Amino acid sequence: MISRKNASIAKCIIHKVGNKFNDTKNAFSEKIVEFDEASYDLMLLFLLRPFSSATQSYRFNHHANVNLNEINSYSAQIFNDDDFIEVSKHIVMHLYEQSNSANIKTGDVLIVLFEGIEFNEITTNALGVFKIENKTNFFQTYLENNSYDVLVQKGINSKKVDKGCLILNQSDAEGNIIFSADNNNYDAQYWINHFLNIKFADDANSHTQQYLELCKDFSEEVIKHSYGLQEQNTFLAKTIDFFKENEVVNVERFKDELFEEDKHKSEFDTYKKSFEDGQNLVIRNQFDVVERVVNKEKKKIKTDIKLDTHIQIKLDIDAPDASTEYLERGYDEEKKMHYYKVFFNAEN
Repeated sequence: MISRKNASIAKCIIHKVGNKFNDTKNAFSEKIVEFDEASYDLMLLFLLRPFSSATQSYRFNHHANVNLNEINSYSAQIFNDDDFIEVSKHIVMHLYEQSNSANIKTGDVLIVLFEGIEFNEITTNALGVFKIENKTNFFQTYLENNSYDVLVQKGINSKKVDKGCLILNQSDAEGNIIFSADNNNYDAQYWINHFLNIKFADDANSHTQQYLELCKDFSEEVIKHSYGLQEQNTFLAKTIDFFKENEVVNVERFKDELFEEDKHKSEFDTYKKSFEDGQNLVIRNQFDVVERVVNKEKKKIKTDIKLDTHIQIKLDIDAPDASTEYLERGYDEEKKMHYYKVFFNAEN
């Protein structure tokens, strides 16, 4: 996880990127931004907030030689004190070349050199590339002829970055450590694969998150479709419980504990292969569990059963056996309706 406690902005420049497909042009700045104190403090928080809780990191990728990766090359030039303004323009031109459809939005691009970034108890500098695609309407009041009036202006929403990456000037055996954020993922290939050309790091953080993503997708596309919401929620609760109870995940042991029938194991194996092919990754058969990743992913899991009679049943993700023991699903022949029977001792 990134700590911004001692971080600072050393250099920042803003350009505009167009869309090659729509023939809209780039517009380049020639000077580094000079912040006042208020805008500096807000900008620093705005840019680094997406990475403060990030658990999954990436590494540069290239089909032939990773040194030929454009952003890898440009970040190295900036870390080597090459001309910041000129290199920042090359980054925007590379981003422009990836706009191969009308869906790719134009926007402001901020190229930022940070200092004092802390990661794994090491302090380093980092290069940030941020794309602002959406502007927010806001009211601006002004005084004219002794009377206040109001007008609508567009500006950047300081709550979240649309797209951004943070490239640390720190590496491991796989290369530079990279974090990415994409809150407008209308084209999953555009930012991660085409512009940055990065891949998941081969570490316990990534393995834990990818396996939980696999289980969530499997529960949605296979279990829910074939066996219903109750079984889906039970599977997800047991998955989280397995990760909480084990420091190491062994895929075969996971299947033995969660699936009673071999056909379910076969369904999971088939889906796992499809998931790996679709994500262009390979999930290890055994890996260490990272607790903070499990806790983060657990918060994203929804365990509500929403019924068309305007009733919702919320299951506790931390009680994997509750659904099986205290929730019974049936069908009422007289009413021609499905029902759930809930057992309990007392109301809270």
